Amino acid sequence: MNTPSNAIPESQVVWPAMARAMFSSTRPFLWSLRRELWEYRAIYLVPLGAAAVFTFGFLINIINVRRKIRTVAWQMPHASTPYEISAALIMGTALLVGLYYALDALYGERRDRSILFWKSLPVSDLTAVLSKFTVAIVIVPLFSLAVTMVTQLIMLLLSSIVFLGSGVSVGELWAQSSFLRISLTYFYHIITVHGLWYAPIYAWLLLVSVGAPRAPLIWAVVPPFVICGLEKIAFNTTYCFAIVRDRFLGSPEHAMVGKNAPKGLAQLIPHHFFSEPGLWIGLGIAAVFLAVAVRLRRYRGPI
Repeated sequence: MNTPSNAIPESQVVWPAMARAMFSSTRPFLWSLRRELWEYRAIYLVPLGAAAVFTFGFLINIINVRRKIRTVAWQMPHASTPYEISAALIMGTALLVGLYYALDALYGERRDRSILFWKSLPVSDLTAVLSKFTVAIVIVPLFSLAVTMVTQLIMLLLSSIVFLGSGVSVGELWAQSSFLRISLTYFYHIITVHGLWYAPIYAWLLLVSVGAPRAPLIWAVVPPFVICGLEKIAFNTTYCFAIVRDRFLGSPEHAMVGKNAPKGLAQLIPHHFFSEPGLWIGLGIAAVFLAVAVRLRRYRGPI
């Protein structure tokens, strides 16, 4: 007579083991990300502070508009204008925070000699550099997007409260703001421009951060400036300057939406952006910068 077997199927053993192995391999990276957020609180405090200041200014503005509506015939400006301005200011502030963070991330641990402690941990140089790069191109932009959307929602609620009983249609305010469409457009802009298009800039700053003996800002700015000046003097051309300018100003508009693309949701079509050669050349250069930064961190000690 055969007795039932209590053996556990092989698939039930293999998959948990694979999951544990995957988690153990990504755990140092996740803890490295947490470390960056704990150590660099400006990553989230500065955008939040900027959003609070811009919201306060917006509140003063709509109160003044409400007073003018009471006294004289006042034509409401386009409702989307203050929201676009606030988004540009918050995201621009976060961009400056990201640039400063990338320039100081590796230099700071050498300056305060904490690199000796971090190197004593079982975390590779590749994990350390990639975690800082991820913070710059993913976490900071996405956090700025979240702050922007919450700020715009608060601005809409404040507008609705202030304009109640003034003759201004609150429903029209919400309709003109096109909250969902703007959210998708901002998300696309954050992923493409602030993330992928600026990747070589952040990678260059991380390379300077790990390699500069002193004054990393000077080391970050002077080499491109010298190269552009040398090209102008030697060949009377400005190709290097045009590359740096286009990289800082963002992707060319035809790469983002196409020359004849309509506005609105058509901007979410990624074909034009991902077919831009400059994007892939920039990502390749970023990979080279990161590889050199990992190599330098392996041998760099405290300042």
